Amino acid sequence: MNRERQANLELGVIGNCQIAVLIDQMGRYVWGSFPRIDSDPFFCSLLDPVAPAGPRGVFEIELKNFASAEQAYVDNTAILTTTLYDTNGGAVKILDFAPRFNQFGRSFHPIMVVRNVVPVSGSPAVRVHLHPAAGYGARDADVSHGSSHIRYGNGSYTVRLTTDAPISALLEDRTVIVERPLAFVFGPDESLTESPEKACREMYSETRAYWRNWVRALSIPFEWQEAVIRAAITLKLCTYEDSGAVLAALTTSIPEAPDSGRNWDYRYCWLRDGYYVVQALNRLGATRTMKEFLRYLFNIVADLDSEQPLQPVYGISGLPELEEQRVETLAGYRGMGPVRIGNDAYRQRQHDIYGATILAATQSFFDLRMVERGKRQHFARLESLGAHAIKVYDQPDAGLWEYRGRTVTHTYSSVMCWAACDRLAKIAVRLENPERAAYWSREAVKIRERILAEAWNERRKSFVASFGGEGLDASLLILPELGFISATDARFLGTLAAIETELKQGPYLYRYAEADDFGTPQTAFNICTFWYINALAAAGRREEARELYANMLDKRTALGLLSEDLDVSSGELWGNFPQTYSMVGIITGAMRLSCSWEEAL
Repeated sequence: MNRERQANLELGVIGNCQIAVLIDQMGRYVWGSFPRIDSDPFFCSLLDPVAPAGPRGVFEIELKNFASAEQAYVDNTAILTTTLYDTNGGAVKILDFAPRFNQFGRSFHPIMVVRNVVPVSGSPAVRVHLHPAAGYGARDADVSHGSSHIRYGNGSYTVRLTTDAPISALLEDRTVIVERPLAFVFGPDESLTESPEKACREMYSETRAYWRNWVRALSIPFEWQEAVIRAAITLKLCTYEDSGAVLAALTTSIPEAPDSGRNWDYRYCWLRDGYYVVQALNRLGATRTMKEFLRYLFNIVADLDSEQPLQPVYGISGLPELEEQRVETLAGYRGMGPVRIGNDAYRQRQHDIYGATILAATQSFFDLRMVERGKRQHFARLESLGAHAIKVYDQPDAGLWEYRGRTVTHTYSSVMCWAACDRLAKIAVRLENPERAAYWSREAVKIRERILAEAWNERRKSFVASFGGEGLDASLLILPELGFISATDARFLGTLAAIETELKQGPYLYRYAEADDFGTPQTAFNICTFWYINALAAAGRREEARELYANMLDKRTALGLLSEDLDVSSGELWGNFPQTYSMVGIITGAMRLSCSWEEAL
């Protein structure tokens, strides 16, 4: 087996809302952590371990005399198939999935991935290279074995591979002719109660049925159905069911641009990102994520003193401290370090999160489909967040772009504080509490008037990124979607025109043009392009929006996924992967731009 740096982000994702694994086009496991998504990765070759004596952090089925490969998801599932062809007419199909289905009246989503290698034609010969890492690529995992299993430990967790493939061939990386299916169950250090082949077959069937039933319940638009379904499944895979957290991405330290140093750990729950994911899945009728995210949120709020502010980001279990540090044992994606774990953004003040959390909860008070709807005690908890919004709406913060070197009063943060008060007023009406409705309505009006005065730049005929400022940022594009101003209002149309002049390059949008702590941004931010597309549609420029939306779909990977950023010259994807923000954009764009089922049929 040759050590090769990952060439691109053509990666598939399997998972079950407990763990997730990224798989490259050759069927190699290149990133995956156990027992949780944010744990020390057993598979880490995506970020290039610095100096192993041999392959490290990878699980590969190497086909002898390899010729080509093809890859696809099983329709409407999170099950990935990779077919490898050799030069002699032989082929094997690799089925990869993380079990997820209902069992004993609850969700079964073990700390486990399953791999089945099936002969398709000829007499294919493979070598199985299974070399888990430990200590973020610092060393090989500790290995011990029995007659039908191999144990791998990294010092904090031990996994067991149970298989019907020859154990000695796996331990010695020797060739095996695939004459029958070979089952690999990689999970907890526990004995399987049945044969690997039977466990693989039954869990495959149950997992396939689960995902197809989940997809069947989605309310999807008529156009771009495949793109929306894949985006929805991917968002589901970026949740952590134990706590209800929504992760920003499944990776750490994929640079936002080549050699930029903009390498961050996104394996945590940003409350803002959680809101956008909840909103997108709600539009498809998948409201369970909202319910679970609110559980996560209210558990965090319960730990706060009344005067203690919310952090913008928490660990996936709700842990507040995310101490940032560099990992010297991983060279980084394509050798472009540094690799970081933890994220110091948890120390920042980002005032938009009060609006984001309240907006995430609002539908629960109105949606009659929900068995557990918002109640008065939930409203009381949200009011405590609204009180913070009133205090900070005109105060400097780091903003949604998480500037590390400066704070100003960001317009987006202020508008989200307005949205917090506006939605609390609506919820109070729903709960038949006119006194609180009047209070929150007055506060919303006061904040809105201040924003209109301070964030409008008469010289530019545009809203600007900060109170009294001159610069722009792409978050101004979503003011109409938040209900702050009409998309046909002259002030918004002026803002749209200014953003097109300053932030648009070709069919893509930068989040801002000014230099930050790392210099001038080098890549477009994918969610900003989707915001622009939605703004065009809302402003009546629908055909332009459809054209740009189709272009963004063309920039997805072969499996339909997107990362955070995009090189405007080459179209190459950069940034952490898969990025929930970007997958949200696929859904919201399709919901806004698709013709209706009635129009189509």
